[in-house]
Amino acid sequence: MKLMGRKHRPFFRICAMDSRRPRGGRVIEELGTYDPMVSETDARALLKGDRIAYWLGVGALPTGKAGVLIKKYGLNGTHIKKQEEARAKLAMPKVVAPAPPPPPELAEARKPKEAPPAEGAAPAEGAAPAAEAAPAAEAAPST
Repeated sequence: MKLMGRKHRPFFRICAMDSRRPRGGRVIEELGTYDPMVSETDARALLKGDRIAYWLGVGALPTGKAGVLIKKYGLNGTHIKKQEEARAKLAMPKVVAPAPPPPPELAEARKPKEAPPAEGAAPAEGAAPAAEAAPAAEAAPST
């Protein structure tokens, strides 16, 4: 298993490697992934069963944790059905309940209050403003 990810967020690739290489070193072939942070336990591992069977057939030896994952989720694994159900559950969209309405006291407090007209505000639509009449008088020609 090759450690990937970042601090406090591990992620592993299950690989066929030469035993003389370091854990995070060069790989021969990537055989699957393991994400321990997935909420559904049976959906954490995703393996290529046919390739794992090939490597085991030519003499590869899995590490301890990789051996457990292969036994559970490999080609003839014991948890294949559970894994399919868990992956289907994760693929479904999450249903979020609508927010409850606020209590009546808060609903009244949130309503916008009508403000009284301020001084100097525009008069009603029918009346002509006094500011517009003054410039017309100034525009008269002077001699």
